Formats: sequence, structure tokens, C-alpha cells
Amino acid sequence: MSTRKTVLLIGGVDAHVDRFTALGVKIVLIQHPDKVTEHQMRAVDVLLVVDYTDWDTVRPYAEAARAVHGVDAVVSLTEPGLNPASRLGDLFGLTDGRRYEVSRRMRDKWLMRRRLADRGLPVPHTAQVSDRASLDAFGERAGYPFIVKPVSTTAGFGLLRAESPRDLDRVWARVRELDGGRTDRGSTMFTVDGFLMESYIDGPEFSVEALSFAGRHVVVAVTEKLTAEEHFAELGHAVPARLSGTDRHRLTGAVEEFLTAMGVTDGPSHTEIRLSSRGPVVIESHNRLGGGHIVDLVEAAYGIDMIAYGAAWLLGLVEPLAAPPEPKAAAAMRAVVREPGTVTAVSGVERVRARPDVLAAQVSVRPGDTVRPLGDNWDRLGSVVVTAADTDSAVELCERLVRQEIRIRVEPAAAPVPARAA
Repeated sequence: MSTRKTVLLIGGVDAHVDRFTALGVKIVLIQHPDKVTEHQMRAVDVLLVVDYTDWDTVRPYAEAARAVHGVDAVVSLTEPGLNPASRLGDLFGLTDGRRYEVSRRMRDKWLMRRRLADRGLPVPHTAQVSDRASLDAFGERAGYPFIVKPVSTTAGFGLLRAESPRDLDRVWARVRELDGGRTDRGSTMFTVDGFLMESYIDGPEFSVEALSFAGRHVVVAVTEKLTAEEHFAELGHAVPARLSGTDRHRLTGAVEEFLTAMGVTDGPSHTEIRLSSRGPVVIESHNRLGGGHIVDLVEAAYGIDMIAYGAAWLLGLVEPLAAPPEPKAAAAMRAVVREPGTVTAVSGVERVRARPDVLAAQVSVRPGDTVRPLGDNWDRLGSVVVTAADTDSAVELCERLVRQEIRIRVEPAAAPVPARAA
């Protein structure tokens, strides 16, 4: 009788499939029609192509797969697959029966804030957007600026900043435009299902990458983030973050307390947090791996493959980390951005990619493409990822390559011609 384990994998990218392949398990992949790749078609044992974000659609397919192939674990390492995977795991009796509840409140920022407040942890002033008047009332109570964000999207989609009462008509118009529809940037797999208001949190931003093993949280890395006040796009990451030992301890302690309060017990997490004037405050968190090449940075700096741990842990095929790892190098990512206009030429990418200290380099635009004003992560034009002996060196190298070695010529958008008086 075969002892080969079977994973029911919900969504994901080629790298996720590759880690399960390396484990020697049988892979039953349920993939969204928009996300199937030729590599996945070749690599998995069974492929079911359905919209897994629709529970009534995915459930019968998953139940049939379990009946035919057997399932030892249901796993997803990608944002839209987290809720259906945890719900199926609970349904099949493969979890403690509370994974879906935990996943749902991790993905729903309103539920997350309520949970933290109930547990006495620090949260900003928070309320749900119900109508135009709710924006005025929140501004009067919490002050300006404040942030308006979708309850359960990702990558900065739909985030708005209200600077003053004069901004609220603009904010309300955008809320009405987006609410109830599908995301239209980068992925159409998320539905905008309500908006949240919360007071602005000051201070530098970091993310904490952790792995949880049966309720014990091990912080693998603290990631330094490059952001800007005028938009919501993340411009870069670096590990190890340049922090004092005291500040690092404050951040990691706050995230471990947060994960426990949220009920996270197993698998990877990516928690965005600010070291504010009143102490560490969690911005949001995800029961998945961090994006923006963070897993590549962590592996280069710490030698920890977080995708492999995420794949193996729920199948019982890896030993838990005993303690946080020590860095052996540093790594950085910087986004490629340019001023708005029309791309006329692109060069230097292959030369940068060929460098031995470059882990990845890519640009997504070609001549003729439009460069939009920078608003969120989907407006970035590409990225470069490097490794170096220390964080200062990694950041300096990465910024030089992005600014000087990758050349993207952009013809600025023509200024509108003012109307002539009659």
C-alpha cells in the first residue's frame, strides 16, 4: 500500500507547485482558469480548473477529488486561496475546525481590528464606511489625515487618504465606484466588499515574516520597507532590517502577540507593522507568504525557504524551526518606477540580470506602453533583487541598478491644451 501523501493545493504559482514536487507528494491542484500555466499542467498529478473563489463551485470538485485520490492536507499559499483552503480543511476534518474562522478574520480588516480591540491590543480609531456622512463623522472624531481602505483586497488596491474635509467628496466618489465590484488591477480574483476607515499611523513601516508551528511563532525575518507618503505603492524591501536590538524586539514581540490573539497556529504569515510614536501598531497581516520578492530576500539572507516550509509543515514532512535564524548575508528589492507618459525604449535589463549578485530583474513594459501615475503596487514597472554582505550595501547596489543601469525612456504625457475663450 502506498504511503505517498496527497495535498489538495488551492491556487498558487509555479514555485508553490515545485516545492510540493520536491517533497514527493501527490499534487491535486485546483486552479483558477485565469492562472493555469503550462508548467503546472505538466508538473501536477491532477488538475481541476474552476473558480475556486466561489465556494459553491469549488466544494463539489474538492469533495470529488478527496473521494477519488484521498487528501492528507488542504493548502494554499496565495491570497485568494486562503479562505477556501481553510474552509475545505475544516470540512474534511483535517484541521482543528477553526482554520476558516482564523483565515476569514485575517483577510477581513474589520474583523481583524475588532478582534484586536477585544483582546486589548493597540488599534487605531476604526469604523466602517456606511455612507457619505460616516466619512464626515469619522474625520470629526479621529482627525485628519485618515485612511480609507477596502476590507479585504490586497497590494494597495483602492486605498485612499483623506487629508481634510475637502477631500471627502473625492473619497466617497471612489468608494462608490469600487464597492461591490471586482478588483481591476493585477488580478480580478478579489471582490471589493466594503470599506474601512482608520486613523493614520505614523512612523517607519516594516513587515515581519514568521512561521508558526502548532501555536509557536518563529520570526524568520524583519523586513525594512521603502514607502512614500504621497501614494500607497511599496517601493522596496530589505533584510535584515536596519534596526536596533531593542526596536527589533519590540516589533517581533508585538507580532507574536498579534498572531496569538488572532488564533494563528500553523504556517507562514506576513505582518505589516509600523513603529509609531505610541509603539508598534499592526497595519494588516496575512496568513500567507509576503509578496514583492520577500521570500527571495529571506532565503538569500537567512537560508530559509519559506515556501518549502509552508508546503511541508501541514503534511508533517518538516521539523519545526527551533529558533529564529541568524542572517548570513543581506538582500534588497527596489521597484522600477518612472514618471508618467509613454514608453519609447527599454534597455539594460538583461545586463543587470546577468550579474552574479542579482537574484532577479524584470521590467513589464515595452515601447508604446503607458506609464501611469504611481498610486499602488500595480503601477510599478518592474523590480530588481540583489544580495550583498550587509543591508547598506544591498540597498545601495539595488538603487544604483534600478536608477542607472535599467534604462526606460518615457515621453511625458502632453499637458492639456487650455480651452480658448469664445
